[in-house]
Parts: sequence; C-alpha cells; structure tokens
Amino acid sequence: MLRLRPIRWLWCLAAILLPLAAHAGETGWRYDTVHSQVVFSISHNGYSRPFGRLHIARGWLRFDPDDWSTAATELDVDLASLDMGDADWNQAVCKSVLLDCASHRYAHFRSTGVERRDDRHGVLHGQLTLHGVSRPLDLAFTFNRAAKTIYELHEVAGFSATASLDRNDFGITANPNSIGASVSVWLELEAIRDDHAVPPRKETP
Repeated sequence: MLRLRPIRWLWCLAAILLPLAAHAGETGWRYDTVHSQVVFSISHNGYSRPFGRLHIARGWLRFDPDDWSTAATELDVDLASLDMGDADWNQAVCKSVLLDCASHRYAHFRSTGVERRDDRHGVLHGQLTLHGVSRPLDLAFTFNRAAKTIYELHEVAGFSATASLDRNDFGITANPNSIGASVSVWLELEAIRDDHAVPPRKETP
C-alpha cells in the first residue's frame, strides 16, 4: 500500500482544494432587467440630439467589490424594445436600413478586460456585436454601491457607464445627411447577487 508522508499528503490536498476555493469565492450577479436601462443620443439633422431608450434582455456579471481583477460580463440589449417617444419613429429606426431589429434583434457585449482607475471608477474593455458586426468598445464606468436592498430581499450591485460609437463602423450607414454618425450611450445597471448566473471560467492550460 502506498503511504504518503503527512507533509506530502497536506501538500497534495492543498493543490486540490485551493483552485476550488478560488472559484468558490468568485461573486456572481445577474442583471436586473427591470432596473437596468440603456439610453442613447444621436444628431437629428443638426437640429437636436434626440434620446432613445433600450432594455437589457439578459446578462451576467462576475464582480468582487474588493478585487476587480477577475471582473467580467456579458449582456444582450433588446433592440426591439426601442423607445424614441413615438411609435412611427420607433418603426422607422427599426427598419432594415437602420437597426434592422427583425434580423438583428439583440446587441451583444462581451468584456475582455477591466482597468481600475480608483475605488469607484474604471474602464471596461470589450467587444460589441451590433447589426451583425463586432467591434471593440470601451465603457467608462462608476461603481455606485453594493448592498442589501432595504427589505434585505436581495444583494444588489449598481453601476453607471458611458460609451461612444460610430454607427458606420457597424454597417449602419443609411441617411447620412439627416442622421449623425456619432452615438452617445449611457447605461444604468443594477445586478442581483446570483452565483449560479455566471458560467464557469475556462481553465488556461
């Protein structure tokens, strides 16, 4: 029978348990689709910059308020939820020459890294897929707070973020004389603590 010396046995046990403990300590969240919104603004023929609002359909977040090094997220924005404040305007923007909400209903964002600036601010680097085209996108964000709700039903983390993009980069080029190219985006995000919402990370060999 193979016998392990106590020190070697403890070393083997630690080698098995430490990676499991590291993953067990990761904090997972799912986006609260009711209290999370995306707002954007774009020039209308130079007269004004109207606002539109979109809803987040689904998404997850891995975030430890004390250690941002493993932060990651993925989320889908439902373009069919577009609200420009007028039904006809909504339909016009959703047509195939612009957002094409029927064929490309969801915009997908996947993070690739996070840059922490201070205790509350950072930049989330990632890739946005919109209108069937994927391009890099950076989100400058503020970590507002993480705490129990007033009735202690959930633990919630809140963030505010901003970004800008060029619609031409995503193949949305129609009506250049009346619709601006630069799109300003604001995100107000709330996520509910849910460790089961985050898919397991792929191990690096």
